[in-house]
Amino acid sequence: MLLNYQYRAYPNTNQKQQFSSWLRIGQYWYNKQLGDRFSWYENNRNDINSCPLICSLPELRENPDFYSQKKQLPIIKQDLVTVQHSGELLDFTSVPSQTLQDVSKRVDLAFKRFLQGDSSGKQSGRPRFKNSARYRTLKIEGQAITVERIEKDWLFLSISKLKGWLKVRLHRPLPNGFVLKNMLLTKKSDGWYTTICLEDPNVPVFNPDDVTPTWANTLGMDAVLHEQDYLATSEGIKVPSLKSFRKSEKRLAKVSRRKETKKKGSKSRRKLAKRQGREHQRIARARKDHAFKTAHALVRTLKKVFVHEDLNLKALSKRNKAKQDEDGKFLPNGQAAKSGLNKSWNDAAFGQFFLTLEYIAAKAGSRVIAVNPAYTSQLLAYRDEIVFTDCDMRSYWDTELSLNVDRDINAGINIKRVGLGLFPTLKRRKGNLVVGDSTTNSTLKEVLETLKMCQKPTP
Repeated sequence: MLLNYQYRAYPNTNQKQQFSSWLRIGQYWYNKQLGDRFSWYENNRNDINSCPLICSLPELRENPDFYSQKKQLPIIKQDLVTVQHSGELLDFTSVPSQTLQDVSKRVDLAFKRFLQGDSSGKQSGRPRFKNSARYRTLKIEGQAITVERIEKDWLFLSISKLKGWLKVRLHRPLPNGFVLKNMLLTKKSDGWYTTICLEDPNVPVFNPDDVTPTWANTLGMDAVLHEQDYLATSEGIKVPSLKSFRKSEKRLAKVSRRKETKKKGSKSRRKLAKRQGREHQRIARARKDHAFKTAHALVRTLKKVFVHEDLNLKALSKRNKAKQDEDGKFLPNGQAAKSGLNKSWNDAAFGQFFLTLEYIAAKAGSRVIAVNPAYTSQLLAYRDEIVFTDCDMRSYWDTELSLNVDRDINAGINIKRVGLGLFPTLKRRKGNLVVGDSTTNSTLKEVLETLKMCQKPTP
């Protein structure tokens, strides 16, 4: 199984200068290839009503692709490359060859996703040219890396065309018998980091189809995002939220305001920009740490299947459409209230958490399933009745059973039922929801047991 371990690197002064030079060359090579592709894309298109007998059409040339652009590297390496706008000289021979080939691959993937889309058909936006702040990572293949020695908590790596050994801090040990595949070298606000991709023969390749979901080995999860709650599980447990951005919002805004008052290019502005980057890094690290700790806590429940909502996070954090009257005056559209909700969705980072959970669960031999959450927060889990019609209704008191049903835990149970194929079919008829095929009675006993366990003792 392929694993990624990230460590802090401690290059010396000469190695830092060499890494910065590699990033500058990679950035230039990326922008050059992207510009060549855009040039071909624009010059080889015409209006649908263009006539070759009247209009002057440009001479067609071959479409630049991964192989044709990669073949330019031996020619470029014959001499120093001069950057037109700055006049600096770039030596392509100082960078490992496979690293430059990977830059060509990145351009090819970005342009294909722009024109054709990914494996699921989703197209991305127009690729952007990279500045020094956006181009921060280089990929070095395993053939160019040699593990020289391991001393206590330190790892010493020998990299092709790098002077000296790279010193890496091992905050956790490497697995025995690992095979080094490649390494990502990343420049962050507080220094350099290495992400080592290795293959561990002791961890077998996980196949999700080998795990069969049952009521006993399945855990349903509902994304709550209400007050201090983050997740609600089908076992009656609520996971608290972190709100890392909310806690650091004022401090980040203060640094950002101070930076904007400084002159562009000044030393004081660069210092504040670095401090601003550190603030963003703290927020991102806290969010990532919360995702990993929550994922590990869920996996330790020894469940084999985890079912969560397939959320459309892009639509949930989208701005409301503007409203105008006949005179063109803008009308209230509820965006003031929606802005706070958008911020909360982005701060929760459920997309990152679900990816982290899938990674952690796969190492433990568990399966993660994303399901459609339609009507799971409205229908009672033990009765085919729509109860939670209003989002402000957080609980429901069942007088017949003397049972207090929590909205979020009830939704987690319903999501579990959807993952097991036990959720009833609901259809709209004259604006009202009508329950079709129902299997509620098959899970009635288990659902009531879970809800009774969640009852808070009366004072």
